[in-house]
This record gives sequence, C-alpha cells and structure tokens, in this order.
Amino acid sequence: MKFGGGAVANGEKIRTVANLIKRFKEEGGEREKEERKEIVVVTSALSTVTDTLLENANRVAKEGKVEKAKEFVEELRKKHELAASEAIDNIHVLKEVKREAKERLAEMEKALTGICLLGELTSRSLDYIGSFGERLAAPILAGTMQSIGIEAVHLTGGDAGIITNEEYGNAQLIWGVEREIRERITPLLGDKIPVVSGFTGETKKGAITTLGRGGSDYTATIIGMAIDANEIWLWKETEGIMSADPKMIKNARKIPYISYMEAMELSYFGASVLHPRAIEPVMKKKIPIRVKNLFNPEDAGTLIGEELEKTKKAAKAITLIQNTSIINIAGTGVRSISDVAARIFSVLAAKDVDIIMISQGSSERTISIVIDSAQLERAIGALQSIDSGGTVIRDYTSNSNVCAMGVVGAGMAGTPGVAGKVFSALGKKGISVIMISQGSSEFNISFVVKKEDAHKAAQAIHDVFEMGT
Repeated sequence: MKFGGGAVANGEKIRTVANLIKRFKEEGGEREKEERKEIVVVTSALSTVTDTLLENANRVAKEGKVEKAKEFVEELRKKHELAASEAIDNIHVLKEVKREAKERLAEMEKALTGICLLGELTSRSLDYIGSFGERLAAPILAGTMQSIGIEAVHLTGGDAGIITNEEYGNAQLIWGVEREIRERITPLLGDKIPVVSGFTGETKKGAITTLGRGGSDYTATIIGMAIDANEIWLWKETEGIMSADPKMIKNARKIPYISYMEAMELSYFGASVLHPRAIEPVMKKKIPIRVKNLFNPEDAGTLIGEELEKTKKAAKAITLIQNTSIINIAGTGVRSISDVAARIFSVLAAKDVDIIMISQGSSERTISIVIDSAQLERAIGALQSIDSGGTVIRDYTSNSNVCAMGVVGAGMAGTPGVAGKVFSALGKKGISVIMISQGSSEFNISFVVKKEDAHKAAQAIHDVFEMGT
C-alpha cells in the first residue's frame, strides 16, 4: 500500500491512514492462517514538504545566509512535531518519534549550512536534502500505527534494499537489486508492517538518491515486484484513473480497468495519477496495480493489469500537459536529417532535457520537439552550443503558448478513422492543431494546440468518444 502526500498531509490524516491499514490487516487476520494479509506500506512526504525542501536548498545556496537555513529547519521541525502530536496518542512512542525527527533535522541543518558556506548545490546534495520529506514522514506513520496497536517498523529506501546508480535526481535501480529487497523486507512480514520512505534509494557507497518526482509510486512497485505481492494498492484522493482531469471536465468518469500499456501512455503523457516508471517493475511478473480512493476504501478503484481490454470505445482517456513549449528546428542543406537529429538529441540529453513529443518533416529537414517550459532556456542553450557557423541548424523558433495533449486507448489500435474522429472534433470547434505525433503501438495520438484552446479541445474529444458515459 502506497500513500501519497495528500493522504499524509497532517496528523489527522496520518491517523486516518493508520486506522485504514489496521482495518485491512485485521480483516486478513480473521481468515485462515494461509490467507492472512501481509502488508508493506510506502509513504510520501507530508504534502508540499518536498517542494519546500528543494526550493529552500536552492535559495540558501544562492543567498548563503546560515540563519535563513536554521529558520527553515525550525519551521520544518514544528510542522512535523505538530503532525506527530496530532497523530500519536502514546506518549512514549511520541517522544521517540520526536527524538528521531530532531536527529534527522540536525543532519539536514549541517548539510544546508555547508551548502550556504560553499555557495554551491550539487545534484547529490539536492537529493540528500530532498529525501528528508519521506525520511521524516515514515517514522511518524510507523509511530502512529504503533500507538493504535500495530507492530510497525520504519525503513529508508536504502534500508529496504533499494540500491541505485549515481544518477542523482532520477536514479535507476542497479542490476540484481530484487534479491536484496526481498531479503530485507520478507523477514519482517507477519510480525511487523514495514513502513518504507518512498522516493528514496541509496548507492552502493551509501549516498542517498531520489527516484524522480512522484517516485513513491515507483518505490511501491519495485518492492511489490521484489516480494511477489498479490496486488499493489496506490491510495489516492481520487476515485481511480479518470477519463480526464475532473477539475477540467465535469463529466469525467472512473475507468474501472486499464492495461499496463495504456496506463504507461497516460503517465508519460502527464496524467498525475501514476509515476511514469511505476508500471515497468510489475509487468514481467504480471502483478496487478489498483488505484484506490482514500475517501471510499470499499470501492474497487481502477485495476491496472496485463490484458488489453477492447471496449466499444476506441479511446478511454484524454490527458494534457499544460506548461509545455515547442521548439521548431530547421537543419541546413549540407547536413542529413539523421545527422541533425543525432546532434540535437545528444546535446539535449547531456543537459537533461526531457522530450515529451517529436515530429519530423524530412523535406525541409525540420524537427519539432515539445518539452517542459521550465527546461526551455536550458534547451535553447544546448542547441546554440552545436550550431557552428550555421552548418548544422539553419534556424529555430520556440513557442510557450502551447499545450500538449494525448488521446489514449487500446481500442484505437487497428480501428480505422480514430485520428479522423479526433481532428474532426477539433475542427468543428475551430481549434487549429500545431503538431501531431503517433506511436507505432497506436494506443496514443498526441497533438499540440494553443494553450487557450486546451480546455475546449479536451471537452470536444471527451464528448466525441463518449468517455463520460
């Protein structure tokens, strides 16, 4: 069971989560011994804490004011002590949790002071600071569980055996780590419930790493894969995976079942319900993932499994990424399109620029790419670095007034007229399409429209494929 930041936002919510875990644990205990539920819990940081940690790490590196770092640590201590006091009613457990929080915050203060004095923030230091949200939350949740009569033990990602490479900020698991996780987690099951800090891992040398934003989902599926879980439950504050963002589309509805491939398309294309890499660990072992609703635990939520369920609806969901920019790059006549593309993607990769969409026009040697707007300046700098006297790139332009959208569904594969239906619906609403891309799987049609047309475009496609009924 994985719980996100919204689920553990404060002491009251943490206690609700602890009671929910207790309920499922006790339901399992009432059955025959061989059916007893064994549960592993993964927790995110308290709501907004990770963002605050990263923002303040960058701020103290620029300003170099040690007193500001101390003030921030004190604010964080008060926040977590308040949450612990609200959640834990056993005075002895509370005292121990506060002691641990104090020790961890003292470690963080030392690191922030070092960053202040050096005026430099490395990616390794940023991972170290960013990990504290989950590392502070896990002891509070485990302590809350202990205070209501559940034997629980908290572990960092490294304690749980999540050993990674040194790609700080987006660390990858090292080969053979599955056995390490299994050996560390399984001896605890039955007697205790392990509460693991999500988002975090550790290198072989013991340096703390992070798995990328939203990485607690990934932690859950990595552990689930390693211990051969029956199911992985991701507890969210939504009904499950929805046909569209319910804040934007009023008649968005829960999708009861979706395949691994469809869920991956949705997650890569901006649906915030899942971490993009969270599906990968469970596909080989065919372990189902269930997205469940914290506010309605009885509901089955959305089941994610191996089978491609074809329904009468060709498309199941529409998703969008709002803060995007498009860069149009024209190669020169003396360079082949492959050479231009190789150089472009090489320098963008070196600068850690993530590409969301690609489209190519061979006749003019043009390549269009869509990226996160926050990476635009870095991307332009990278492109300028390869353009020696205009021999590689003839020209390039960028536009940040755009929104990337994706229509997803297994039923689209091999169904004639799906693309026509999408673009006809947009045409009827007077919406111009700036760029189009479709993968060979045919599970996803992606396109770019003006930012001001995004809402209207999403509603038009949601309606034409009857996603809300």
